Amino acid sequence: MEVGTPVTPVQTPSTKKRPDSGLKVVVSSVASDAHTWNLVFLQLLLEELGHRVANLGACVPDELLVQQCRRHRPDLVVISSVNGHGANDGLRVVRELRGHPETAAIPVVIGGKLGIGGAGSTELADLLEAGFDAVFEDGTGLASFGSFLRSIPAGVTT
Repeated sequence: MEVGTPVTPVQTPSTKKRPDSGLKVVVSSVASDAHTWNLVFLQLLLEELGHRVANLGACVPDELLVQQCRRHRPDLVVISSVNGHGANDGLRVVRELRGHPETAAIPVVIGGKLGIGGAGSTELADLLEAGFDAVFEDGTGLASFGSFLRSIPAGVTT
């Protein structure tokens, strides 16, 4: 598989039972992050919660993410990073998404190991100011992510 090639979502029992339920979610990494286990985990978690997921995979160029968001018209974009460069790449990618009329209003979140400076850095404020709707730092648990998911109504951007 080529870097940045969209991954076909895994069909789990939850997605087979409820193909039209929940949110439409695009899961992606940033362009510099080659890790995939985090993306698979997020996909399976989201599908178990009843959401429909398009997993774009690792090392996704900004242009491809924007293109796939135009194609899928998701209710939410989830960006995950574990390489410690998520904040730098995230700033660029969220500005790209916010810069196009078709993707400007889609809720976008980022999480994982976002920087090499550790938790509580000023990068969080920068990411929110740049346009992310929420930022989930590595080690903060899934409860706040779950709460955020429940706050988004399905079909907002369609």
